[in-house]
Amino acid sequence: MPISATAPMAEIPSAGKCDPWVLRRQGTDPSAFAQEESLFAVANGALGVRGGLEEGGNHSQRSFIAGIWERSPIHYHERFSGFARHTDTRVPVADGTAIRLRLGDTLVDLAQGQWLDFTRELDMRRGVFRRTLRWRSASGQTLDIIAERLAALDEPGLLAMRYQVISVDYQGPITLESSIDAGKAPVEQGDDPRIGAQIEGGLHLVDAHADERSAWVMQRTTHSDISLVCAQRHRVIEGDLAIGACKSTPRGVVQVFSGTLAPGQGVSIEKNVGYAWTDPGHGSAAERLHALAEAVLDRAGAMGFPALLVQQTGTLERFWNEVDLGCDNALVEQSLRFNLFHLYQSSGRDSSGSTAAKGLTGEGYEGHYFWDTEVFMLPALAPVAPEIARNMLAYRYRTLDRARAHAREMDHASGALYAWRTISGDECSSYFPSGSAQYHINAAVAWAVRHYWDVSGDDGFMLDEGAEILFETARVWRDVGHFSDRHDGAFCIHEVTGPDEYSALVNNNFYTNRMAQRHLADAAGTARWMAQAHPERFDALAARLCLTDFEVAQWRQAAAMMYLPTDAALDIYPQDDGFLDKPRLPANFQDHTNKQPLLLRLHPLTIYRYQVCKQADALLALMLAGEHVGVAAKRRNFDYYEGVTVHDSTLSASTFAVMAAEVGHADKAYDYFLDTLRVDLDDLHGNAAHGVHMAAMAGSQLALTWGFGGLRVRHGKPWLAPQLPKAWNYYRFGLHWQGCHLRVEVDATGVLYTLTRGEHLAFAHGGVPQTLQAGQSVRLALPALPAPAPALARPLKAVIFDLDGVIADTAVVHDAAWKRLAGEIGVSFGEGMGERLKGVDRMGSLDILLENAGRAFSMEEKFALAERKNDYYKAQVQVMGPHDLLPGARQAIEAARRQGLKVGLASASRNAPLLLDRLGIAKLFDHVVDAGLIGHSKPHPEIFLSAANALGVDPQECLGVEDAAAGIASILAAGMAAVGIGQPHVLADAHVVLSSVAELDLSFIKHIRREESATSASPAI
Repeated sequence: MPISATAPMAEIPSAGKCDPWVLRRQGTDPSAFAQEESLFAVANGALGVRGGLEEGGNHSQRSFIAGIWERSPIHYHERFSGFARHTDTRVPVADGTAIRLRLGDTLVDLAQGQWLDFTRELDMRRGVFRRTLRWRSASGQTLDIIAERLAALDEPGLLAMRYQVISVDYQGPITLESSIDAGKAPVEQGDDPRIGAQIEGGLHLVDAHADERSAWVMQRTTHSDISLVCAQRHRVIEGDLAIGACKSTPRGVVQVFSGTLAPGQGVSIEKNVGYAWTDPGHGSAAERLHALAEAVLDRAGAMGFPALLVQQTGTLERFWNEVDLGCDNALVEQSLRFNLFHLYQSSGRDSSGSTAAKGLTGEGYEGHYFWDTEVFMLPALAPVAPEIARNMLAYRYRTLDRARAHAREMDHASGALYAWRTISGDECSSYFPSGSAQYHINAAVAWAVRHYWDVSGDDGFMLDEGAEILFETARVWRDVGHFSDRHDGAFCIHEVTGPDEYSALVNNNFYTNRMAQRHLADAAGTARWMAQAHPERFDALAARLCLTDFEVAQWRQAAAMMYLPTDAALDIYPQDDGFLDKPRLPANFQDHTNKQPLLLRLHPLTIYRYQVCKQADALLALMLAGEHVGVAAKRRNFDYYEGVTVHDSTLSASTFAVMAAEVGHADKAYDYFLDTLRVDLDDLHGNAAHGVHMAAMAGSQLALTWGFGGLRVRHGKPWLAPQLPKAWNYYRFGLHWQGCHLRVEVDATGVLYTLTRGEHLAFAHGGVPQTLQAGQSVRLALPALPAPAPALARPLKAVIFDLDGVIADTAVVHDAAWKRLAGEIGVSFGEGMGERLKGVDRMGSLDILLENAGRAFSMEEKFALAERKNDYYKAQVQVMGPHDLLPGARQAIEAARRQGLKVGLASASRNAPLLLDRLGIAKLFDHVVDAGLIGHSKPHPEIFLSAANALGVDPQECLGVEDAAAGIASILAAGMAAVGIGQPHVLADAHVVLSSVAELDLSFIKHIRREESATSASPAI
């Protein structure tokens, strides 16, 4: 799809004449007005106002408040235990945008006149919607109408407007009838479940009053018991307008301003609309609401529209400085800004709400919050507006008790299960196969908790709220999953639905299992961190939750044993146990000419019977938690699942964009980027009229930063690997990271990183660690694009692991023991000594330590010193356990065994058997070679050759995994392929370097052959 794809309006600017800060649309096609009202909506996280006309004729003009919703019962012909009993629907509130015009006694009906020129503009730098209209009546009078409005970002209950009418050739009386319309009804659902619902009750007009100073209405919901006061005031800015009749009507209130116009003259007013509302169940606080609404109007009136606009501009300036966005394609930059602006303005500023699927721009999805808030919106906002990301999670903490109640409804004796779609925290999904069955929402919230913590460094949040969310939601996995004897004790999760809602109620959905694994590991890791760093806080929380060490150990075990199979024939991750057994969707079912998704054309059971994905599923797991998978394996999964995905969800394109960029499909990455970039601007799914798509908007930012920027979070730090799309010459984005701000600028010459705020920041570029000090910049070459799949000289038959730094982090134990010995004998243990000792046996390490001892040591003394160091080391090893395994280590070893490979250990440590026993993995190795069984230490190849010989395989059929340069040299000298675990610049001779063993994916090596190279002296991956 080209970037300038045709939209319904008459004109969309080309990149050449596009202002990246202003979205401008011109044209008078009424069929596009509903979409335009979504695009030009203004909001402030609490209040949202669609971009309709003040003069009326807007069938979809609505105003919304995030906290105002109605509760309606869900009617079933057959109701079973645990079914959702009611739904919460955000309802339109009193709308204060209306200003009707009369010329003399004639009411202006814009539809009956001629629209000579009509322009709408959304100024994203100032946060204001502005529209101009030159209109000629049927009798020939011509007017210019200019209207501006903003939803004040610093005043949740305020809509501020400025309205001007200028006569071109009209002479005579003019009347402005400014009203509050309390009669807006919710949009009916019809046959599209994405739009809205039929509600019982709704908002009712309780009272109304109008006088010359102000006018107000009071509304109250029927069932949720929420009350609202909406009040308005005006200031005449231009012309001889005088206030006249003020009255209540069956739909609200009206204040009338009268004056005269002559050609070239104008009249203008400022109109402020103030809202105040109660929490659910507190709908009778009339006096307090009136006082709050009046206070909003007092503050707005004291400032005036120009000052409010300056304040709005300042608030947005701080946001845009964090975003730090730039692109040499102005239309792309404008589209990105538009998407981020909507995401920012529709996201909640406190814990009372989050960000709905359609934000505050329309009635789609009833104003519900889903998992996409945490998986798409939060990671897009966290590096540019971390306070909003925290508010999203504060909402989840605020509704944690409702999640606990929902877990009991779903027959879980403990823990918390977040509702699939909700406002209040209660489940609102009436179709449980694609609703309540999506347990992965717990993992989404947990992933977001950890991601926000990494980005912000906000320990206070984790202590106060985040840890409790992690612990309570992790409990449900242990209840819903089980260790399966049929799968060699692996942890399996049955009867759930993953992100692909076209495959419902499946066993071992890959996305769910992988994200549950991450969730359980993060919960256990957080428990350990909290117990060590904040023991009193942890003890208090554990006591309150009745959390035991045994339960935390179960989380670790379930994470370590999670069932994540690879299909032997296709060498991909099956989306679930039965997905690959189904036939593909017939071509006659794939007609998208009317933009209708399958769910609106086919019975759910028909869809479930085919191998078809609504959206990214397994690929999304590889995007969010794919650090354990190699690029070639990701490419195979991408290529396969692309062929069966219909992208009926607007969430899908961004994930495909990110993954296409990662696996080297640059052109596809850009195409998918454009799809998510222009979802609403070009109405690609045909439903932007019901509100814009917040997650797709966030997805465009992820496609930029995670896709083209290569951003991931590893070891709590940002890792980047930028690439430059062929269509661009330059782009820029910013990252707010733990109080620092990093600017990333990419062009054909490389990447320029600048630390614009903060003392210092550690990050990685193309896997190589970097550190910037305050104000410092560094220019680096663009990382190489993903290489073709690695290969071996012969079929892979065995994997030989090093121990220290690969399977367990015993380097710190070794260092501590050597450092203690060095201190006792008066020898320096300087920086870099630990790295030199990696992979070297005990006596060799001692020789390195004694290089600067100042005297010679006899062999008897050396043996005594080595034994003393070993005693220190063994004392520490005795207290180690399975929890000391490095992330992904057990899974990598077990994956090798499941693929029929032999597994060996080649360790320079004489204590390797003891350590393996303490770690609980001794039985996973077919043979162990330690320093006591060989005569030469690494980098000599003897230890790896001995392991291959004991395993009964040729060295060229082996893969060695090491974290030390000496170990890599040993592997290469043995004629094996080498995988390094650690830093690329330290392990530069390895064929592949991974940041951790969790990234090791043997499946993509097993069946591939090396292409012979005349320049290669040793087998190469």
